[in-house]
Amino acid sequence: MDKPLKPVSTRAQFGRNLRLLSSGYPSVSEVCRQLDINRAQFNRYLNGESYPRPDMLARICDFFETNARILTDPLETITKTQPDLMSHPEIREFTATQNTKVTEDALPSGIYRFSRRSFMFPESFVIGLMYIYRRDGWTFIKGAETRKSMREQGLSDDPSVREYKGYVQKLEGGFGAMVSRRNAMTGSFNFVTPVASFDRNFWQGYTARTIGESIATTRVTRLVYEYVGQSTNQILHTARKAGLCQIDDLPPYHQRLLRLGESFS
Repeated sequence: MDKPLKPVSTRAQFGRNLRLLSSGYPSVSEVCRQLDINRAQFNRYLNGESYPRPDMLARICDFFETNARILTDPLETITKTQPDLMSHPEIREFTATQNTKVTEDALPSGIYRFSRRSFMFPESFVIGLMYIYRRDGWTFIKGAETRKSMREQGLSDDPSVREYKGYVQKLEGGFGAMVSRRNAMTGSFNFVTPVASFDRNFWQGYTARTIGESIATTRVTRLVYEYVGQSTNQILHTARKAGLCQIDDLPPYHQRLLRLGESFS
């Protein structure tokens, strides 16, 4: 059997690994700022004087895209996890992923009703349901266009084509969502801000789809999110009306928030 590692050896190995990992950043102070850790405590790690609690170790591993073997093994023997795009060192300071995560209080998980003007048929509107949920600390969005809506656009109504997914992040003044169909066939960017309401369950903003310019269609239009949670009546009522509709089919408050009498700017 392997001999158990002594605490002093573990602390020393961790300190060496941490120095190597930190060398890829402008300064140790910058690492401490992004990790939200006290500089004096971080120096103790670097100097092999102590090692972190499990929760702090997990935060350090997530930040450097590595694993807990940095406590015991030389860094060069550890297979480093490939960083995802949003946390890649090249753009990490600009995406600020740790600072742009969405809290439950700000945008709760659950079912939402949304409405907007139709991109394809500007004289009509779209109403539907979507689901916002959390996984691995991130906020995601998913839903599916109705079969009727897909047919009216001359598109396949296969479930794999109708489904869309995306991610949500906090932005200045509101929330942004990048949404696309499978294989990035089509995409859109949503930006919404909270509306001052009694139940704090409305957000308004706009959505822009990723297509080339066209005279016959719309690329940017106003958008409303309404959190309906577990309201079975509202969910079923919306599900029956989901897809293309006329203005009178929209809930009155949605009509108001879409500001239909005003030009978009």
